[in-house]
Amino acid sequence: MTNSRRQFLGNALAATAAGAVVATPSIVQAQSKDSFNVRMTNAYPPGSPFYVQGPGSPMDFCKKVEEMSGGRLNIQHFAAGELLPALEGFNAVSSGTIEMNAANAYFWAGKIPAAQFFTTVPFGLNTQGMNAWLYHGGGMELWHEIYEPHGLIAFPMGNTGVQMTGWFRKPVESVADLKGLKMRIPGLAGKVYSELGVTVRLLPGGEIFPALERGVIDAAEFVGPYQDRRLGLHKAAKYYYTTGWHEPTNVTELLINKDVWESLPKDLQMIVKMAAQASVTESLSWSEAVNSEALTDLVQNEGVIAQPLPQDIVTSLKEATFDTLSTMAAADPQTKKVYESFMAFKEKHASWAALSEKPFLNL
Repeated sequence: MTNSRRQFLGNALAATAAGAVVATPSIVQAQSKDSFNVRMTNAYPPGSPFYVQGPGSPMDFCKKVEEMSGGRLNIQHFAAGELLPALEGFNAVSSGTIEMNAANAYFWAGKIPAAQFFTTVPFGLNTQGMNAWLYHGGGMELWHEIYEPHGLIAFPMGNTGVQMTGWFRKPVESVADLKGLKMRIPGLAGKVYSELGVTVRLLPGGEIFPALERGVIDAAEFVGPYQDRRLGLHKAAKYYYTTGWHEPTNVTELLINKDVWESLPKDLQMIVKMAAQASVTESLSWSEAVNSEALTDLVQNEGVIAQPLPQDIVTSLKEATFDTLSTMAAADPQTKKVYESFMAFKEKHASWAALSEKPFLNL
C-alpha cells in the first residue's frame, strides 16, 4: 500500500447535521489495518421496504457485508434526509465526501444520459434479460466505463421486477387523455410520455402522495402493489394501470467511490460484489412474494380499478419510445454505445425468450 493511500485511508469522518453534505474524504481505517468503516446514503426515505430495509434492501446488504467479512467491512447506512437530501448521492460519492450510495441510475440522467439504461428501458429487457446483459453481455463493463470519469464504480444491488404503469386520478382511455397530464415518472419513460404531451415531474418517493392528493400531479408511477399501497397512493387515485411497458425491470444501483473501491482488499471487493448479487435475487423474490396479496387487497377492499392500458395508447408509447431512444443515441456517442449494446443483446435474448418463456406464459 502506498503512503498516499495509507493517508487516504486514515482520514477521519466529520460529523454532520441531517441533510448537510459531508466535507471530509472517504474510507476510515479502524483499529486493524485490514478493517474499514464506510457510509452509505440512500435516495429513499427512512423505513422504505426494499429501497431501505427488509429482504435484499440496502440495509440488508450492509448486514450481509459485515457478517460475510467477519466485521472487517462495516457500512453505516443513512436514509434520505438523514445525512444528505434524497438525490444528492451521486455528487457526494463522486467528490469523495460519502463512500457509497443506494439509488437508481436513471436519477442521474441529467448528468449522464446513458446511465438510464442501467436501471430499465421502456419496452426493453425483462429482469432475466437485464441480468444476463449486465453480468454476461457487457452491460456491467459499460456501466463502469461511463462512470469512470466521475470517479465512480457501480453494481446492481436489487430488482423489483416488472412495475405497474401507475396511478391516475381519472381514467385514461385514449392518447388524447394524456395531453396536458401532469405525471410523476423518472427515467426514459418520462421522455416518452413527454412526446405524447405529458408534463413530467421527477419527485422523490416521499413526495409522491401529497402531490397526487393535492392535485399537483394527475398521475404517478412508483413501483408495484405492495410499495404503492404503503405510500397510500390508492387513497389519492383509484385507476391503477398496468402493462409494464415503461419498466419491464428495475435495477437498484450500488454506487461506490472508485478510490474507496480500489483501497479495499480483493477479498472485501468480492464480498461486496457477492452480497450485492445476492441482494438482487433476494429483493426480487421478496417483491414477487408480496405483490399478489397487496393487489388483491387494493382491488377487493380499497375500490381500486386495476386494468391494462388501452392498446392504442401502448402502440403510441412504443412508437414514441423507439423514436426517443434513436434520437438520444444520435445525440451522444456514449449513449449510442450503450444503446447499441443493449439493443443487440435484446434482439438475441428475444429470439430465445420467444421459444422459452413466451410459449409457457401463453399457456
